[in-house]
Amino acid sequence: MSEELIVAIGPHIKDKISTKHIMWVVALSLMPAGCAGVFIFGMNSLLVIATAVITAVLAEVLVLAMRKKDIGAVFDGSAVLTGLLLAYNLPPQSPLWLPMAGSLFAIVIGKQVFGGLGHNIFNPALSGRAFLMISWPAYMTTWHNPRWSVDAVTSATPLALYKHGEAIIAKGASYWDLFIGNRGGCIGEVCVAALLAGAAYLLIKKYISWHIPATYIGSVALLSWAFNGRSGLFTGDALFFTLAGGLVLGAFFMATDYVTSPLSSQGKIIFGIGCGALTFLIRKFAGYPEGVSYAILIMNALVPLIDRYAFPKWFGQLKRER
Repeated sequence: MSEELIVAIGPHIKDKISTKHIMWVVALSLMPAGCAGVFIFGMNSLLVIATAVITAVLAEVLVLAMRKKDIGAVFDGSAVLTGLLLAYNLPPQSPLWLPMAGSLFAIVIGKQVFGGLGHNIFNPALSGRAFLMISWPAYMTTWHNPRWSVDAVTSATPLALYKHGEAIIAKGASYWDLFIGNRGGCIGEVCVAALLAGAAYLLIKKYISWHIPATYIGSVALLSWAFNGRSGLFTGDALFFTLAGGLVLGAFFMATDYVTSPLSSQGKIIFGIGCGALTFLIRKFAGYPEGVSYAILIMNALVPLIDRYAFPKWFGQLKRER
């Protein structure tokens, strides 16, 4: 009787919590933000979310069937999570073909081309969003105010208004508005309170660690305070740049992706600081006012290099004597 030896890349870490369990828990932790987005912007947001999720699942089934893989793998929750995160990064009044196109790209090109879950280099949802931004920028940058606003048709995001020289907080908006989602923006990013509720659960249950979110948000806040003020150095509004845009969504739910983030605590800190620095630079100097998606994708590409020089210690390794 011959025995088959299976050789696979590390890390070879066993835990009672399965990948499937983690995916579904993260998806459930995103539910408060999704419900808030639907409440704030209306039912079209729900249609966008449903379209993105259903398309992602169907695309996963189709590709698995074409690759002659077990289509039961679709129940691991990763396709649902990808569709959910993609929808959360779309404007609330997006035409439904937009989440369909984004989910198809995210699953087929961003995930399955690399070999499926665990092999993708880039975060699939952010890959899909970047594809949509490049292909249909007008649709991806058309925003709507909350449905109870006096002008509920079109608006600009707080970061876009700031980019054009308008002092948002001074013009009637407040930090509270930014915190609860009373502003224009993507479906899942506007209600920071709901995002923090889901993130708190993941942190308490240790599904994610503090290293990436803390260093990511802290870096953006520090650099924005030091270099993004209207009156010179150290006059920037750190709280505004933390609450506005998709920083909280990106830091807690996308930068912490197990597959595309570093393994060690030291590597996570480097990754978080890199994401923060790139987000600041894009917000400050690029034509597009938001930089979270591109910052995370760029740092995804650097993860192998980070892991090479900031890898965790091997089990049983002894400290080298000097």
